[in-house]
Amino acid sequence: MSDLAKIPVTIITGFLGSGKTTLIRHLMQNPQGKRLAVLVNEFGTVGVDGDILKSCADENCPVENIVELANGCICCTVADDFIPTVEALLAMPKRPDHILIETSGLALPKPLLKAFDWPAIRSRITVDGVIALADAEAVAAGRFAPDEAAVQAQREADDSIDHETPLSEVFEDQIACADIVLLTKADLAGEAGIAAARAVVEAEVPRKLPILSMAEGVIDPKVILGLGAAAEDDLAARPSHHDGHDDHEHDDFDSTVVDLPEIADPEVLAEAIRRLAREQNILRVKGHVAVAGKPMRLLVQAVGERVRHQYDEPWGARVRQSRLVVIAEHDHVDPAAVRAVFAEAGL
Repeated sequence: MSDLAKIPVTIITGFLGSGKTTLIRHLMQNPQGKRLAVLVNEFGTVGVDGDILKSCADENCPVENIVELANGCICCTVADDFIPTVEALLAMPKRPDHILIETSGLALPKPLLKAFDWPAIRSRITVDGVIALADAEAVAAGRFAPDEAAVQAQREADDSIDHETPLSEVFEDQIACADIVLLTKADLAGEAGIAAARAVVEAEVPRKLPILSMAEGVIDPKVILGLGAAAEDDLAARPSHHDGHDDHEHDDFDSTVVDLPEIADPEVLAEAIRRLAREQNILRVKGHVAVAGKPMRLLVQAVGERVRHQYDEPWGARVRQSRLVVIAEHDHVDPAAVRAVFAEAGL
């Protein structure tokens, strides 16, 4: 790549647990001959997603090319974090050929696009495309649909809901900003679920967009990389609920970190997490856990009551530490109550 050529950047956005990290792992394993770099913007103080991606590092995307930005929303810490990080990547002896940005599930992509107009980087990088991931099963269930029937279903499920939730606003902004929408977890949604999710997305998009389905993060990289969208120059076509505002708030969401002792049974932990989703409206739980007698660490990923866990790699020289990040809407995270659920489960 010529030193004068702009480095393409792909922004991968999507709601909590939509599969962004899984997709990036697939792209890292299939780099199409490109040297990649990855920026991961976590919500909360524990960098689970960055840790997962670093375990997949290789010569095409070495560990030093995987950077975590955990000091807040990436589009709210542009001067302090984002710009210096991009400049550091561009100054590497071997510059990346393509940069992937995994936003937090709570991020609004349009303010991030505006950051690419900063003089320090505008002439050096360009937004190749914005890829929005949507959990097909969740969307098909009407969790983010703006129509009356879906809103009524939410009201019946939760007496406190009498207006559009912050989650649906985040979802709509991410879809509206996208160049391609990927309906993830297609294997769980089934054909009917995918069709229903597609209808919801089509009702939200401000212009005609490709809407593709995938499972386990697998999609041909050629489909989503190399779009040449120059999205930073196309802001008017990407409407946002926050247009006209100089900033946006993230006080609609809170997180807490829970440290646990070594556990004996992963299924007991999974049931405690499902209880949190039912009783305390917890949206997302993620982290690593030490299991007695197991040299491998247990990766835990939960979205609502759907809990997945698997052993991902040996602890090695690292401290065997069980730590989970618990995320919910504002005022729904009671750290003491969360810890009490785990304690009652004997954890």
